[in-house]
Amino acid sequence: MSRTQTTDTSSTAGLDPYGTGTPARTYSESVYDDNGPSGYDATRSEQHADFSRRRLSSFHSERDHEFPQDEDFVNVSQQQGKQTVGFANGTTRQPSRVKRIASGIRHNPSILARKVSKRIPGMDRFLGLTEEEVSKLERTLYFNQPVPAEEINPETGFPITEYPRNKIRTTKYTPLNFVPKNLFYQFHNIANIYFLFIVILSAFSIFGVVNPGLSAVPIIAIVIITAIKDAIEDYRRAVLDSELNNTVSCSLSNFANPNVADDNISGWRRFKKASTRAFKRTWTGTKRLFASKKKQKEDPAKYGHRRDDSDLHTLHTIPTNATGQSVVSSVYGAGVPGSEIPSARDVRETTPGSMGFARDTNVIDESKDALGDAKFKRNYWKNIKCGDIIKVFNDEEVPADVVVLSTSDADGACYIETRNLDGETNLKSRQSLKATEKIRRARDLERSSFKIQCERPNPALYTFNGVLKYNSPQDHSREEAEPVSINNLLLRGSSLRNTKWAIGIVVYTGIETKIMLNSGATPAKRSRMIRELNINVVINFVFLFILALVAGIVEGVYFHKNNSSATFFEFGSIGGSAPVDGLVTFWAAVILLQNLIPISLYISIEIIKTIQAFFIYSDIEMYYEPIDYPCVPKSWSISDDVGQVEYIFSDKTGTLTQNVMEFRKCTINGKTYGNAFTEAMIGMMKRSGNDSEKYVEEQKEKITLAKEDMLRKLRSSYENPYLYDDDMPFVSPDIVDDIGGASGEEQQSSNNNFFLALALCHGAIPEFVGEGKEKIIFKAQSPDDAALVATAKDLGFTLVERTRTGVILDINGVRKEYEVLIELEFSSARKRMSVIVRDPESEKLLLITKGADSVIYSRLVPGAQQELKEATAQQLEEFANEGLRTLCLAQRELSVSDYERWRKRYDSAASALQDREEKIEEAADEIERNLTLIGGTAIEDRLQDGVPDAIALLGRAGIKLWVLTGDKVETAINIGYSCSLLENNMELLVLQAGSGTTQEVGDMISKHLQEKFNLTGSSEEIVAAKKDHSPPGPKYATVIDGDTLALVLLDPEICTKFVLLCKQCRSVLCCRVSPAQKAAVVRMVKTTLDVTTLSVGDGANDVAMIQEADVGVGIAGVEGRQAVMSSDYAIGQFRFLCRLVLVHGRWSYNRLAEMTANLFYKNVVFTLTLFWYDVHNSFDGSYLFDYTYITLFNLAFTSLPVIFMGFSDQDVSDKVVLAVPQLYRRGILRLQWTNKKFWIYMVDGVYQSAVCYFLSFSVFYNGGFVTMSGRQINYREAYGVFTATAAIAACNLYVMMNQYRWDWLFSLIVFISIGLVFFWTGIYTQFLSSAGFYKAAGQVYGSLPFWANTLLVLVICLLPRFTCKAYQKLWMPYDVDIIREQVKQHKFDYLYDNSAPTYDGSASTNVSDTSSEKKTTAVEDERHPVASERMRMSLDIPEMTTARSLMSTTQIGN
Repeated sequence: MSRTQTTDTSSTAGLDPYGTGTPARTYSESVYDDNGPSGYDATRSEQHADFSRRRLSSFHSERDHEFPQDEDFVNVSQQQGKQTVGFANGTTRQPSRVKRIASGIRHNPSILARKVSKRIPGMDRFLGLTEEEVSKLERTLYFNQPVPAEEINPETGFPITEYPRNKIRTTKYTPLNFVPKNLFYQFHNIANIYFLFIVILSAFSIFGVVNPGLSAVPIIAIVIITAIKDAIEDYRRAVLDSELNNTVSCSLSNFANPNVADDNISGWRRFKKASTRAFKRTWTGTKRLFASKKKQKEDPAKYGHRRDDSDLHTLHTIPTNATGQSVVSSVYGAGVPGSEIPSARDVRETTPGSMGFARDTNVIDESKDALGDAKFKRNYWKNIKCGDIIKVFNDEEVPADVVVLSTSDADGACYIETRNLDGETNLKSRQSLKATEKIRRARDLERSSFKIQCERPNPALYTFNGVLKYNSPQDHSREEAEPVSINNLLLRGSSLRNTKWAIGIVVYTGIETKIMLNSGATPAKRSRMIRELNINVVINFVFLFILALVAGIVEGVYFHKNNSSATFFEFGSIGGSAPVDGLVTFWAAVILLQNLIPISLYISIEIIKTIQAFFIYSDIEMYYEPIDYPCVPKSWSISDDVGQVEYIFSDKTGTLTQNVMEFRKCTINGKTYGNAFTEAMIGMMKRSGNDSEKYVEEQKEKITLAKEDMLRKLRSSYENPYLYDDDMPFVSPDIVDDIGGASGEEQQSSNNNFFLALALCHGAIPEFVGEGKEKIIFKAQSPDDAALVATAKDLGFTLVERTRTGVILDINGVRKEYEVLIELEFSSARKRMSVIVRDPESEKLLLITKGADSVIYSRLVPGAQQELKEATAQQLEEFANEGLRTLCLAQRELSVSDYERWRKRYDSAASALQDREEKIEEAADEIERNLTLIGGTAIEDRLQDGVPDAIALLGRAGIKLWVLTGDKVETAINIGYSCSLLENNMELLVLQAGSGTTQEVGDMISKHLQEKFNLTGSSEEIVAAKKDHSPPGPKYATVIDGDTLALVLLDPEICTKFVLLCKQCRSVLCCRVSPAQKAAVVRMVKTTLDVTTLSVGDGANDVAMIQEADVGVGIAGVEGRQAVMSSDYAIGQFRFLCRLVLVHGRWSYNRLAEMTANLFYKNVVFTLTLFWYDVHNSFDGSYLFDYTYITLFNLAFTSLPVIFMGFSDQDVSDKVVLAVPQLYRRGILRLQWTNKKFWIYMVDGVYQSAVCYFLSFSVFYNGGFVTMSGRQINYREAYGVFTATAAIAACNLYVMMNQYRWDWLFSLIVFISIGLVFFWTGIYTQFLSSAGFYKAAGQVYGSLPFWANTLLVLVICLLPRFTCKAYQKLWMPYDVDIIREQVKQHKFDYLYDNSAPTYDGSASTNVSDTSSEKKTTAVEDERHPVASERMRMSLDIPEMTTARSLMSTTQIGN
């Protein structure tokens, strides 16, 4: 934006409209009014100064009535040269922000309480504030009226309350603080502190470090690499922040906002801004320097060329959702004629604030003169402030939390999409305030005056309390009020849809917006292996300390002797005394043996986990095409935990099921309708042992015939244009007959009332789609609502439109408009929703309620409809047994007088600022009584594809699955059978206490433990259970409801017994549980059994258990993305969990465990060669080889092979892993990384270090040797080349020996790493700077003893490891060794045929022939005797049977 700034400090003509004394600035900007661009140059010079004077005059004349001038204060202000708003004196500068705060606190001590309690929850109670004082802490924003004197700092004249900027910064660093802050974070790592300490020690020559600069290279390299990684990550966040903060929106300009004051930018902030600009210029200049001229011409903006500021005002056209026409972009108001976006459908979701307050008045005072200077102009998001008026256009995002004042619709309705907030794509309706809905343009705002009181910023996305207050334009002495609720609030990040524009006032900005308050990171999780690794690092610390202590003691004692050769040959000790000599030697040994602590361990693990996360993200087999969603790793640090999961806790709805609701059955007036055969019914068939496949085919045929019959009857009675044959899930020919009166008038009337209630009681919005807009669909926040309304449409009760006052229904071709007086929304606490409507014909008021049967039954008329209640309850029970979700419908006729009396109480509750939700709930509960039962509905939520096969596969891997659901016990059980969680031969242990006590529940659990498993729940049994990770037998399953679980959680002893009972069962179902109970169950199992847990869910109610588990997995479903946003991994379907856990989790754990062991090993080998050399040098701290070898050992010579092992090793392929899921059990048993394995590798390292040193020592034992050219090789550097080269080669070949998968790339990496030591020695020794090492490469590498020694060392070093591995694989094979052998025997080749089933259990197109060649036979015991029972498991090796089933099995081993 081009700006020409002028300053006029001579008079008040230069003051800005706020009256702050800021010099006037001249802007050449594009501004616009409601009719489009005005195109004039808004130059705030002399013309605008006149506006400023008029505005200030009127503004302060009003304030002077409340804020009398204090002469002393005026004088002080004049003496100090400070501005006082509203006073006659001129100003030169603003007071600083710190001074304003300090002076405000001095004059009003409550400011401190206000600021502290606003930022610290609960601090108001700590400060001892009363309820009245707390209410003062609530936010009040003023528009076009003066701020009260008590909220003004008397010294500065500015508001006391300060609001955060709307600029968002999610970065951790800035260009100014990156270096110190990044170093601060990096040196939180104790290993980095240790190596920094070593570098500092090395700087003192007394410790004998030849080149202290080289000793710093490893830690510098690690810090720089980590810093570069952090900088790249933070730069990406900074780019996104910049794009967001510089997004353009429209705000009201040339109009004073009394709530804020323009800050005087401090010197420090100027310095920060200058540093940021300098960094940007440097960065863009660097890119421009390396970019070709051609590329600069193609995209000048990309390479830093300044973009014309006129881009900010460029017109764009945007498509609309309604007609496909275009409209002038959101830069301008109403757009150009003829291309307007059609208004949102006349809709009114009646809110508490829409009736009962200020019904006949509005905030616009027509008697006021509008100056006409206020205009809506473009403004960056970062410049929007609290109290600003903004205008949001169709398809634009909302820049801050905004209370809606008016919209383009006459009724004040607008639609928003909250995809960025909770992932939901369904449109939600929002309503403008009644008192402000007539505001259409800027001049209306100039005539308006009001204030908004609202609650302090909080993270609650679904609640908001506030009140709009204003003086009635008809009677200025009377104050009007209108409540403000969440239905009047547009949240930052939401997008305006199907609405031309919406005007609102900003109430929260920046970090105080609800989306930012909810953007907290998922709780930090550290993997189990990383936690255990710290113990191993400590062990190495202790080992290093012991070696250094030994060196110090021996050296001190040796040099203290007077009769040793050192007395004659040494030049004396450095310390001058034995104790000092020992101390110096101790620290010298610490420096010498520093590599015992692997500096590259943590950075290597971080690199490996990053690459593993990329592999997971790139796995095409876990890509869910319908929603374009791959598996997204959100936490990269716990991939190894995914390979050790023993317990999976899963939600049901939306996780195991599709959360796509289909109306299947209903009961009306005691009569059941609907022909359906659900997946739960298939589970019931399996439970009874019947042939389900044949029965399913018969039922499908019957349903098909019934559907054809029903469609024929519907078409013959009424040609419904909204009936689509393929989209009709509800099949019942009888109901068509009964609607026509076949079963009598009573049943006919009941049926009509039933479907009318379905068409009226909901929050769905109709939308016409298709090329000709001929098809109607329904958008609703709940998929149940959409299913119910769609079924009513199929039966002739079609919702076609929402209007300003209600809804329009098409009832068998006749359109009727029903006035919706109020809607009482559904919530998880209420478990019901209600609407009150006015019948257009009879003018009767009707309350319609739907909800859970337990809630509705408690609100029916006592003593009435007994037979109907019993019949309906029995039918709903049958529906639940069939796996269907049930709801009850009831209604009540209201008199006008009763309604009006109740409405007054409701409106009073809705306008309350304190405890509004509770008061509204009390009012709603009062009216939702004495209902008459209409009937019930039954909806099916179908299983996702591949769920039964996935559960079976996880079970065979030894993973225990618990399902935590809010469904009824009977529904959950039948779903359990249909998804293979429960089997026919299982005995169900159902725990239902009813109204029992905690003691009764404890006795019930103890009885099952004693009778079924002969256990008592003692502490000894719990200890044994922690060590026992074997899968339970298939005989038992536990089922518990929420009430009983609540009693269990009350007593820790009963919790322990319950966990012990469930451990003995193959499956566990927890029904009717709350989100908090889900998290409690996960915590209970995790802490009691010390196991690795995984939670998977798709909704907001699953967030608690996802964050509680060691690994949280979110499913991107239709309930929103709250679970995904809080998870560690996000997937598209439950079946992908098999591949994530069994394949990638197992690979990650195995690779990381082997890599870590090899990394410890190689450091021990190389470091202890120095220790052995010091043994022969009286521990004087001498270096065996050149210091560059020590520096480059971890950086270059041995780093790549272990890193490649960490992300590329593969014992068996993914298909084999899924074919033999039992291979996963080693992860459950935690056998890949144990203390035993750590010590084995450590001992092996000690052995190989001794071999590398002492064999080389034997070459130089007699004083070296003579080469063929006659040169004597007898110096220390050559001795070091012998030892170092052999050690480096042995380490790399050892890693290669432990790698399962040898491919050309890994082999190349190993041999390049070995070759680097030769390359470095050859290059480095050619320079004089190598000192005694000069020309050593040619002398050593040209000698035969070197090559003979190297070959011999490698053979002796690796032979024991090779022998042990050969013996283990031949005589004590692991399960994977047996499987690898069978892979070589081509017994798994069938997995790679096109006919083989996919990993997720979904069907292939062809059926494979199960030939005898593909069948896997048992491995004979004589050939593979497995000695270790703990490591051996009986494995089931699969063979193909059908395309749908995963595998059938045969036995392997003993």
